[in-house]
Amino acid sequence: MRLILIVGAVLGLLSVMIGASAEHALRPRVDDEVFRYIMTAIRYHQIGALVVTAIGLALLAPLGDAVRRALAVSGWLFTLGTVLFSFSIYLSALLGMPWLTGITPVGGTTLMIAWAFLIRAGWLGYRHADAPG
Repeated sequence: MRLILIVGAVLGLLSVMIGASAEHALRPRVDDEVFRYIMTAIRYHQIGALVVTAIGLALLAPLGDAVRRALAVSGWLFTLGTVLFSFSIYLSALLGMPWLTGITPVGGTTLMIAWAFLIRAGWLGYRHADAPG
């Protein structure tokens, strides 16, 4: 599961690169509304990158199988949700194809499911910590 850590780090790197490019190269070329959408995408991208990286680090610890599975599912869902949400907005703005933002809610829903799996991992870990033993 070290791959999730690598994916989180790549998402983080891309978020900084895209954020800097948007601020310095794109901002003068797009209207304020489009720039606001892009900044929202960058914010979600950065949060997703941090969460995926944190999950990747957590997966390096000794964990029970159920917790490990829930964390891994959450990590991959966060990755998918971040890509669908943020990159649909990026591509829509860059390519002038507003229909691409139809993918954005799918990414948002995927992110909500990812949070639910992270809650599940926490709950399973909590229950395991309280188990007699």
